Amino acid sequence: MNTTTTNESTNFSDIIKKSVMENFVSDISISKILITLGIAFVIALFIYLLYKRVFSGVLYSKSFNVSLIGMTMITATVIIAINSNLVLSLGMVGALSIVRFRTPIKDPTDLIFLFWAAAAGIVTGAGFYTLAVLSSVIIGLILFFFIKKATVDTPYLLVINCDNDSSEQEIHKTITSVVKRYNVKQKTVSPGNIELTLEVRLQDEEGRFVNQISEMHGVKNAVLISYNGDYVS
Repeated sequence: MNTTTTNESTNFSDIIKKSVMENFVSDISISKILITLGIAFVIALFIYLLYKRVFSGVLYSKSFNVSLIGMTMITATVIIAINSNLVLSLGMVGALSIVRFRTPIKDPTDLIFLFWAAAAGIVTGAGFYTLAVLSSVIIGLILFFFIKKATVDTPYLLVINCDNDSSEQEIHKTITSVVKRYNVKQKTVSPGNIELTLEVRLQDEEGRFVNQISEMHGVKNAVLISYNGDYVS
């Protein structure tokens, strides 16, 4: 009875060991390496061009965009190496687990592109070429539609200094009649002066809008500032 149990456990362990070892090949053909890196480069180039096309921030960083290409191809190379050797895969997992990236990512869209580049490299390096290409095309179309076609209104900060409460009420009435909606971001009251910081969205004729507010009775000055939607009071 004990002998049978031992043989069954031995056979089961051999099956597990064999199934694990079959997933690793000690020799990688040059053709597979070139095909994998070629597909990874094409996907990375697609990500590069899409990021450049849909970028809507203040300052475009070419170095960050180029790093997306490098991340895709480097990740694919790492996955190829991991698939070739069991010991090497365990070593790389341990080595990569201690890597810490300290560069802050301010725009969530940049984080999406970084994760996309890494995921595309992993899938391509694993040999799932159809999945990598098809998913990249679908993701690219979705991002292009939602980022580029999200809105036609440009956000602005309108800073107004007026004399008193009656002037402030007239300002609110005028802005309500001109724009669809606006938000009061900050209000500072001091003797003889009220400073308002409003978020407004305009399509065009920004100069005309500022002149209209500046010419109102009780308004000392009005300044319109373009910004990306982030504000800290």
